[in-house]
Amino acid sequence: MLRIDIITLFPEMLSGFLDQSMMKRACNRGAVNFQFINPRAFTTDVHHTTDDRPFGGGPGMVMKPEPLFAAVESVKTPESRVIYLSPQGNVFRQTHAERLAGETHLVFLCGHYEGVDERVIEALVDEEISIGDYVLTNGVLAAGVVIDATVRLLPGVLGGEGAAEQDSFSSGILDHPHYTRPETFRGQSVPPVLLSGNHAAIAAWRKEQALERTRLRRPDLL
Repeated sequence: MLRIDIITLFPEMLSGFLDQSMMKRACNRGAVNFQFINPRAFTTDVHHTTDDRPFGGGPGMVMKPEPLFAAVESVKTPESRVIYLSPQGNVFRQTHAERLAGETHLVFLCGHYEGVDERVIEALVDEEISIGDYVLTNGVLAAGVVIDATVRLLPGVLGGEGAAEQDSFSSGILDHPHYTRPETFRGQSVPPVLLSGNHAAIAAWRKEQALERTRLRRPDLL
């Protein structure tokens, strides 16, 4: 079982998502266990303060180190991999998801406001991950993206064996087009090769289509 702890001030932003579809199925099958940790639970003042003004001036607020250290250390073990969601991290790719799916315990640290005190990153974080070259209001949605991409790769979550191996990027290129019933819809028909029953011809067509789609849409992958 993969254990995932999510440290965030706003667990409600993610809890509904993790209780639906494949994430819920993964939990029910015992493939993953989710837990939320709110840094406010580790504050010591009456206002449960988790942020303060940045030293040196500037806009926004920075998350304080004390509650974040306590929150991470409350769940961290020698087997844990602590991940901080940050626009300054390495851009997330399918290969990252495949690697994370092989871990036993992931701790996702979600920053808010202007981010977290740098001492938290230096002392506790094993890896910084970005989901793209843009900035979100906090790291919760980014954590959801990384979690979804990772958990769906766990054995038994998708159902059919090898299902994830046919996804875009798993083979280094984009996926081929997919069709289902009805055979004809609004004047558009399914390619005849997919109805032929010739598995070798179907496989060849899918590979050709995948390569052509990659060439047109993501030539950098080639």
